[in-house]
Amino acid sequence: MKSSVVFDNLNQYYDESHILNDVTLNIEEGKCTCIMGRNGVGKTTLLKCLMGLLPSRSGHIFFNGTDVTNLSPEKRAALGIGYVPQGRQIFPLLTVEENLLIGLPMRKDKAKKIPDFIFDYFPVLQQMLHRLGGDLSGGQQQQLAIGRALVEQPSFLVLDEPTEGIQPNIVREIADTIKDLNEKLGITVLLVEQKVPFAKRVADNYAVMNRGHIVTSGKMAGLDAQTIKEFLSV
Repeated sequence: MKSSVVFDNLNQYYDESHILNDVTLNIEEGKCTCIMGRNGVGKTTLLKCLMGLLPSRSGHIFFNGTDVTNLSPEKRAALGIGYVPQGRQIFPLLTVEENLLIGLPMRKDKAKKIPDFIFDYFPVLQQMLHRLGGDLSGGQQQQLAIGRALVEQPSFLVLDEPTEGIQPNIVREIADTIKDLNEKLGITVLLVEQKVPFAKRVADNYAVMNRGHIVTSGKMAGLDAQTIKEFLSV
C-alpha cells in the first residue's frame, strides 16, 4: 500500500490532557479515508496537527515520504495539502469570488483565474459570485469552503465534518463531489465524519478513534455493527 500521509506515533496535549496518544496511521494514496469516533476523541486535533495548526509533542507526520512535522501551515499547503476546517471558516465580509481568489497564490501553475471546474462542481458559487460569503446558507458556505481549497490545486484534500449543519440535499451533493474528486481527479481524501451512512457512501477506508487512540481501522466494507455500536453510536 502506497501512503500519501503517515502519522507515526503522534502525541499531542492540551495542558496536561493527553489528546493524541501514539497515533499511528497510514492514509492510502488515491483513496478516501474517513476518521470516525464520538465527540472529543481527538479527530479534529489530529487534522490540525496534520495541517501544522497545532504542534505535536512527539512523533512524526510524513507527506509523500517527506517529514512535514515541523513545517509551517503555508509550506504544507504549498506541498499540495488542501484543508476544509470544521465550521467552514470562510471570510464572511468577502464576496464568493474574493474567497475563491485567496487560493490562487498557492497554485504551482501560477494561474490567475478561478478554474472552471470549481463552478462545474458548485454552480451556485458562480451564480452568487458577488454575494458576501456571510450571506450564503450553511450548505452554500460549505461548498464555498471546499471550492476555496480546490482552487489551491491540492493532491490531498482534508475535510473536517463536511456534513455538519448541512441540509440533506446539499449533503448528497457534497458526497457525490468527494467521490468524483477522489475517483475521477485522483485527489486523495481524508475526512472526519460522524455520520456512518455518509462515510460508507464516500470512503474506501476507515479509522476509528477513541480517547486519543486509533482503536481499529480497515476497509470501509468491513466496518461492522459491533464497532459502530461500541465506538460510534450516540
